Amino acid sequence: MLKKKWFLYLTEFFSGMSVMAIELGASRLLAPYFSSSQIVWTIIIGTIMIAMALGNIWGGRLADKNPSPDKMYFRILIVAVWTAAIPLLGKYVIAGVSLLLAMLVGQNFLIWASLFSCLLLFVFPLMMLGSVSPALVKYAVTSLDENGKTVGELNALNTIGSIIGTFTPTFITIPAVGTSWTFIIFAAILLIIALVYFISARKSLVKVAVTASLAVVFSVFGSFSGFAFWQEAGTTLYEDESIYNYLQVTEDEDKVRLSTNVLFGVQSVTQKDGSLTGMYYDYALAAPYMAGVTEKEELDILILGMGTGTYAMQCYRYFDNTFMEGVEIDKKIIDLAYERFGLLENERISCVEFDGRAFLRGAGKYDVIMVDAYRDITIPFQMSSAEFFTEVKEHLTDDGVMIVNLNMRSDSEGSINEYLCDTVASVFDVVYTADCAGNREVFASQNEDIVKTFKESYVSNNAELTSMMMTVDSKLTLYNGGELILTDDKAPVELLGMQVIDEIISEELDYYKNLFKGKTFEEMIDMLK
Repeated sequence: MLKKKWFLYLTEFFSGMSVMAIELGASRLLAPYFSSSQIVWTIIIGTIMIAMALGNIWGGRLADKNPSPDKMYFRILIVAVWTAAIPLLGKYVIAGVSLLLAMLVGQNFLIWASLFSCLLLFVFPLMMLGSVSPALVKYAVTSLDENGKTVGELNALNTIGSIIGTFTPTFITIPAVGTSWTFIIFAAILLIIALVYFISARKSLVKVAVTASLAVVFSVFGSFSGFAFWQEAGTTLYEDESIYNYLQVTEDEDKVRLSTNVLFGVQSVTQKDGSLTGMYYDYALAAPYMAGVTEKEELDILILGMGTGTYAMQCYRYFDNTFMEGVEIDKKIIDLAYERFGLLENERISCVEFDGRAFLRGAGKYDVIMVDAYRDITIPFQMSSAEFFTEVKEHLTDDGVMIVNLNMRSDSEGSINEYLCDTVASVFDVVYTADCAGNREVFASQNEDIVKTFKESYVSNNAELTSMMMTVDSKLTLYNGGELILTDDKAPVELLGMQVIDEIISEELDYYKNLFKGKTFEEMIDMLK
């Protein structure tokens, strides 16, 4: 096969394609555990670049020392096996690394956990793939007069393969069949290349067959594995991926929940009996009262980050004169809203697939605009800046109210909450906050009487809603802005969010340390049962 230069070129092409596919697969494998923030992307890209550089050096030296192509194609075979094993074993590695580092690392948990997960899962296979290019140069160059041409063609094919390997997972395989199958598909491509070589060369067939069998076994078992492997059987109704998110729908006796992250929180929840959720959505119901829902014939509400429509359905149930328009960037979440969370499609509720900030540019005026696009550490910087909140203000009526859900509450000085509240206060004349379990709701307006209007109107015939509004009333606090302003040019939301995660992990560990203090190992095991 080495006499056929096209096969060498094909090897280079698919090696480049697989590198990028594994890199993008890595981001999706880590996202349900560590988010898809710029921090995690930086770790992935940096780690993979280091692996490729080491592989280039190592592969060049191996090609000079032992020019046999058998070793290079066997390395490709090993990469195929390793890649096929990632869907099955990767989540256990990530969970183990996270648990260990949570107990050992006091700061920058996200950085260290994602770094060590990348090192353990992806450095070895990508270093192996990095060794392919210099080896192929050794085999493809047959004349010193044309060595520049041959190297240029190999590099071009590697680059073209990388380009295709960038677009294929994002737009085809991950949305269509998921991250696990993406790894398996590209493992199969590498496996076929290696098998074609060894079968044609009639070398090491038994060893190759055994190794290839491992790839098949990993692929079969890995294709059925889920991200949240610790979930109790029967509680997970749905697990899938979209272009933007990992999606998991779970239920218990009372509610159905959507989570876009295995480790951090719930993004949407629906009570099966239609009652209040006990979460931040209930607090957000104060906004229509502040905007005069009891006095107006119609109240228009825009929800940036519709999710599965929890807030829209609450407004629909409790206020007969409200009209909700939702914006959600993820089409699969919109589909889940209608299929599994009971979102109604009628003249009062609509939802469009669009980016929240981009949607505002062509939008009209609203009485209430809810910003609910923040997920764990994944806070879109473009929806956290003074420029963004200024755009929101321009699309509110004169007495309109903006409500922002801050999903990671922290009371420490200089936290992400303080930055976001200061930024909102730099745009709006009046800002109130209300803390609830794990979240902070921020109410902002140009109307100084929003709290007065709220207090005068929230008593209704619905005892449950009135009780909830009384709770909100007791927690409303006037916020005086500071100087921590986020802008489109400077909004380090990932680093600020990571600080909150460190605080949460530290608090949880302190709880368990105190719980187990002075206990024997047997007593600790009994407590965990």
